[in-house]
Amino acid sequence: MNLKINNQDGKLSIIATPIGNLEDMTFRAVRTLKEADMIAAEDTRKARILLNKFEIDEKKVVSHHVQNEHRTVNFLINEVLKGNKLAVISEAGSPCVSDPGFLIIREALRNGIEPEIIPGVSALTFSIMAAALPVERLTFYGFLPPKKGARHKVLEEIANDNKTAFIFESPKRVVRLVEEINEIIGPDCGLALIREATKMHEEVIRGTAAEVNEKMKAKSPKGEFVVAISSRYTP
Repeated sequence: MNLKINNQDGKLSIIATPIGNLEDMTFRAVRTLKEADMIAAEDTRKARILLNKFEIDEKKVVSHHVQNEHRTVNFLINEVLKGNKLAVISEAGSPCVSDPGFLIIREALRNGIEPEIIPGVSALTFSIMAAALPVERLTFYGFLPPKKGARHKVLEEIANDNKTAFIFESPKRVVRLVEEINEIIGPDCGLALIREATKMHEEVIRGTAAEVNEKMKAKSPKGEFVVAISSRYTP
């Protein structure tokens, strides 16, 4: 696509939304959503809950998620080029951080649109603070590959690095991941599990890999996790 903007009032806003506690929504994010002509949301039902919380009514909300973003991106960019104000939000957290966002930003720039980035709470930045591990240098891996061989290859890479690594993990796989960290990276490495950040059942489990592995054996994990690993640091 190579269209020209017909109305200079067109705007693309990429907005971070709360990862749990809706009180973490910023004033700027609320104002921008109120001003938007259209909202592209990863989950339209969750978007409606958020909009209702802040009394943002009568907005056109369209679906834009990882399964359909290649089909919807041209339509959305064209709306901005026609002069409309478009806001893009994830189900929770920051677009582009293990969520859709990169594709629409890339296409916007290709069409001469400079996106407005509105930051907010993210599970990653929350965990960087909560992990209590050295974070002068860090690496973010998102979700690890599901296949054992590929996953172990990433863990071996982390074992040979001096940067603290951050990983997203589901409750179904986190116990297995902790066991693999204990075996591959080593029982003395620093490890923190951040569960349900900003939500009612928020929890942080810290210690060596051996200590955290022992604690997790008695648990039936629930909620989403961020796993922080420091291969060169022993708590």
